[in-house]
Amino acid sequence: MDHQGMIIRPPSEADSILLQVTLGCSHGKCAFCGAYQGKRFAIKDEATIRRDIEFAATYCRRQRHLFLCDGDALIIPQRKLLSILAEVREGLPWLTRIGTYASAKSLAMKSDAELRELKEAGIGIVYMGLESGDDAILAEMRKHGTAAAIIEQGRRAREAGFKLNVTVINGLGGAERSSRHAGATAQALTRMQPDQIGALSLMLVPGTELYARAERGEFVPLTVSGLLTEIREMLEGIELKRGLFLANHASNHLPLKVRLPSGKASALDALDAALAGLRR
Repeated sequence: MDHQGMIIRPPSEADSILLQVTLGCSHGKCAFCGAYQGKRFAIKDEATIRRDIEFAATYCRRQRHLFLCDGDALIIPQRKLLSILAEVREGLPWLTRIGTYASAKSLAMKSDAELRELKEAGIGIVYMGLESGDDAILAEMRKHGTAAAIIEQGRRAREAGFKLNVTVINGLGGAERSSRHAGATAQALTRMQPDQIGALSLMLVPGTELYARAERGEFVPLTVSGLLTEIREMLEGIELKRGLFLANHASNHLPLKVRLPSGKASALDALDAALAGLRR
């Protein structure tokens, strides 16, 4: 497979075929993100993508899921993306699901009819970064779009039939804005009603703008206790009719897999116990 640079994929796509159809991220300006450093955004050529599909047809016959890499494959123009999906279906007919990262920017560029076309063409799940529900934090982190815009595009994704996984970043507001970040993010997630929530803990990556701010003392990251307190406040404020809250990434200090709403109380108890242990 023609995997250029470091490949990023969601934890739930660990066993998927990773088909790299773009390089980097179409936004590429978030202050906290070091995922695609050194990669200039580009859409890969059809011949390279076709060879990778042919490779997967020979060597990846046990995998049932496929994930489109890199950061925002949905940004690919509709005709080209439909062509790629058609080749995937023809070459790998045993697949049961195709997933991709998406953004408010790329979703907004597709009409409702185009999103339904992509669902019918095989995309079953989209992963979208909210990061924070607080507009001031989003602006400071140079994230594209406001919370309201991201919520609206998440709603459109669900209405098109996609399963929606929304990522938030525990600790993104730093020590100064922790409670504000937790409360606003819980409200945004409640409004969006995603199928899954993926909560990652902030990791300061050398070479990023946020890392430099922290080195200068302009951003104070949360302690482990602060991160757990914030995730507890966030989880307590989320009201999903049905869904999963996942904090089982390698960055998380207390792995959580919570079915909402039924599992919220026991998860809050686990967080309380972990915080009590830190205070001993």
